[in-house]
Amino acid sequence: MTDTSIGKITPVILSGGFGSRLWPLSRRERPKQFLPIFSGQSLFQKTCERVSSDRFQPPLVISNQDHRFLIGEQMAELGIEPQAIVLEPCGRNTAAPAALAALMALENDENAIVLLLPSDHLVADEHEFHSAVEAARSAVEGGQILTFGIEPSEPNTGYGYIKLCEGTAQVRKVDAFVEKPDLETAEEFLKAGNYLWNAGIFMYSAASMRAAFLKHAPDIWEQVGKALKNARKDLDFLRLEEETFAQVRNISFDYAIMENEENVACVPTDPGWSDLGSWPAIWESMPKNDEGNSALGEAIFEQSKNCLVYSDDALVSVVGLSDVMIVNTKDALLVTAKDKAQDVKKIVEQLDKANRPETIQHRRLYRPWGWSERISEGERYRVQSMQIEPGKGLTLQRHIHRAEHWVVVSGTLEVTIDGNDELISENQSVFVPLGARHKLQNPGKIPVRMIEVQSGAYIAEDDILRV
Repeated sequence: MTDTSIGKITPVILSGGFGSRLWPLSRRERPKQFLPIFSGQSLFQKTCERVSSDRFQPPLVISNQDHRFLIGEQMAELGIEPQAIVLEPCGRNTAAPAALAALMALENDENAIVLLLPSDHLVADEHEFHSAVEAARSAVEGGQILTFGIEPSEPNTGYGYIKLCEGTAQVRKVDAFVEKPDLETAEEFLKAGNYLWNAGIFMYSAASMRAAFLKHAPDIWEQVGKALKNARKDLDFLRLEEETFAQVRNISFDYAIMENEENVACVPTDPGWSDLGSWPAIWESMPKNDEGNSALGEAIFEQSKNCLVYSDDALVSVVGLSDVMIVNTKDALLVTAKDKAQDVKKIVEQLDKANRPETIQHRRLYRPWGWSERISEGERYRVQSMQIEPGKGLTLQRHIHRAEHWVVVSGTLEVTIDGNDELISENQSVFVPLGARHKLQNPGKIPVRMIEVQSGAYIAEDDILRV
């Protein structure tokens, strides 16, 4: 029987990173690539769909372990079955996953072609993107390592640049990779015409990448290979061996390989690309009114122009302002001038130094069984809303310092308290005494929505003894 996967491109989606310049919406436990702010879909989901045509094999996802359930949940929503979800035990920049992608592709096909792409970029014109991928294919099959350069529309100082050699071919030789420039240099690049934005998207044959790593970074190739060889399955995930992977050199793919490799080419393209790395980039990508104002959520603009409002749960009114970004979440508010929005990461640094939770998680926390969202909290009590997905539940546990009251808003909940089972339906409630062994399960076909009230001398999350 013929293997129909042979000859197809292996898409490898890198899903690390925090996106600190999109705080307070992007946070470590739910960073920008998983936020459903684009017609109800996330950037991660849009990336998965972009590489789901017949020319591609099922995607391979490389992520840190904190986001594993988000990845599984969002791919399941799309009905996309991944080739694998590989979990990095610690961050090691982008050289390590580039090597890992080649290693895993070679296990299936010595002639495999890899498309390595970030999960948090927006591509408006997918047809143009696919055309660029097809244009790169013959060069990749000939042994070249391909990168994709974006035709610049402005002298942007937030991107690295690719300098092309002279020529007009669809695939151009790369002269140099250039770091993020200052404004004056970026303006010179725009005038020169042979500088492109570096999109951080790469395409290569796995065999060519093996040769490049063995030439320029053999230590990374060897250590990543050992971590993969000793990886272990965990549910639907593949966990790389932690001790070996932690020893991998922490370096970017650009520094380790691309800036040292001579056999590098570029496909210039203009697919409506943005890395959406800041609030002005979000504003640029959104529809606007006649005054240039955009809103995600409820907003009213009066005598204002070129403003952005994002609001989780409150009406935001903007009067007499220009070029201002306003981002309102349930526990944090950001107001920044558009030309200073890159400095939001400095606010994040201050919050991290103060050990504030607002950079780590939102009030709504996503779990393997669903989610919980804090409503109110005070001395000796906490109130939260919860959703438990069909077939999911919380494991058997007990609390030393707190009791709990549960009220079912919708759905049917199966409750076990000290060995006694009971079905609790809409508008019914149950009390869990302090110290009682208990678990929750959703046996139905629809999500269970419920309100939980915790009360006691100590209500922190670590007051859980799992049985």
